[in-house]
Amino acid sequence: MRFRNNSQVTIPALDGTVSPITRDFYRLPTVRVAEELLGAFVLRWLPNGKAVGGFVVETEAYLHDDPACHAFAGLNKTNKTLFGEPGHAYIYRSYGLHMMLNVVCADSGCGDGVLIRALEPALGIDEMQIHRSVTSEVNLANGPGKLGQALALSVRCDDGIDVTLATSKLQIVRTGVPRFKVGQSGRIGLTRGQDSQFRFYVLDNPYVSRKSR
Repeated sequence: MRFRNNSQVTIPALDGTVSPITRDFYRLPTVRVAEELLGAFVLRWLPNGKAVGGFVVETEAYLHDDPACHAFAGLNKTNKTLFGEPGHAYIYRSYGLHMMLNVVCADSGCGDGVLIRALEPALGIDEMQIHRSVTSEVNLANGPGKLGQALALSVRCDDGIDVTLATSKLQIVRTGVPRFKVGQSGRIGLTRGQDSQFRFYVLDNPYVSRKSR
């Protein structure tokens, strides 16, 4: 399913009336949050005053007692945001290059999070194409590293942002999407915990990084 051209789906208005998903949602069981974030909208305000964003079409859940989770080894300077209040963005640099967008879940001090792996671009596509140096819309944000680049995320500026506030430069918003089919699989690109069935994606959506594993 594609969202952008569906008449039942609302792209967030950029008039200050956006109501992001509330913090209580991120206190739900983390695996449930990962699935229910599908179809939500990531809205990002750029320093130039323009906005970019898209519909979430792929996620992965990470639990604190999971060896693949950054919280597994305990609290440190790099992952401290992950142990903070739910509903905040945890941005980290993968392989020294790619910015990864996660949302803190569960209770403060727990260390759970959800990785947003892919978006269906819907807003500010021209800006995203500049950030990615590509013209293909399908290739703009169909993977977590591409997504971070398309949204121009950085650890220094964006780690710890409260995505539940309408005043934040990074928000996650409900869009009223109709029901759609969800795929589930093991996680991608890991050497530990890859078999946990914590990856969720929108079936038949071309912007998912991979159809199955």
